[in-house]
Amino acid sequence: MRIFRHFDALPAAVRGAAVAVGNFDGVHPGHRAVINEAGVIAKDAGRPWAVLTFEPHPRRLFDPDGPPFRLTPLHAKAREIAGLGVDVLVVQRFDKPFCRLPAETFVTDVLAKGLGASHVHVVSGYDFVFGHKRRGNCEMLLAMGKRLGFGFTAVNAVTDPGGEAYSSTRVRERLVAADPRGAARILGRPFELEGRVVKGDRRGRTIGFPTANVRLGQYMRPANGVYAVRAAADAGSEAAWMDGVANIGHRPMFPTNDVLLEVYLFDFEGDLYGRRLRVRLVDYLRPEKKFDGMAELKAQIADDSERARRILAAA
Repeated sequence: MRIFRHFDALPAAVRGAAVAVGNFDGVHPGHRAVINEAGVIAKDAGRPWAVLTFEPHPRRLFDPDGPPFRLTPLHAKAREIAGLGVDVLVVQRFDKPFCRLPAETFVTDVLAKGLGASHVHVVSGYDFVFGHKRRGNCEMLLAMGKRLGFGFTAVNAVTDPGGEAYSSTRVRERLVAADPRGAARILGRPFELEGRVVKGDRRGRTIGFPTANVRLGQYMRPANGVYAVRAAADAGSEAAWMDGVANIGHRPMFPTNDVLLEVYLFDFEGDLYGRRLRVRLVDYLRPEKKFDGMAELKAQIADDSERARRILAAA
């Protein structure tokens, strides 16, 4: 998949694509339905298959002081989109000048001129709104597409077996409620956290449980506590997943200001410093707890590890 950081000056080979437009944070089944619909149209027409997304997420621009909320920051989102077989990802910077574009200008300058969407279907989610003050909608895209020479398809909401629409908000709610299994059912895959392993205080090594420490950055904060996890370092399509146990939180025994992800990988020996670590939350074991001493902490980690091994063996 080729990635471009602006819609201007795209090479001729990627212009004229069938384009799925949206933020796609989480790339859940509803998002995938929109993106895959663009793929069907692209293949039928013999055109490139593209996704247009926005970074940073518009919510960050409008609420810069709000808490972290991302399910898939750009690196993770691009990987999930590439896994669908998409040819082109256009990542448009969402800043104040861009958000002030009138809806009509977005259609003419970005979709028609920038992406070269002549005689091409632009595929969008059923509730898609765009442009300054969110005045653009599906009806505008349909009408302007007819004038500018591209087709338009709005994909209906995709619902789960219980009849609820898949949504990123529902995923966040399950993660805050310490229900990673519920989040996985909505996402269609386990929720992942990812980041570079940084050096910690190395206390884990002294009690036989060395941990890889990862700062969460833009990721939303799931419920604090201990999880059964699977992790992979520098993982591409051929990821080698390892079982482990992880703590998310402020470490009551050795408090930190920021929420930290600490991962203990079973039966792993090696150096992970500086490497990217993907961590899948499989199940929630317990809340964080302050212990009376290192011996009690060590015994609890051993118990957590044994429980996690049983859960992961059955998962």
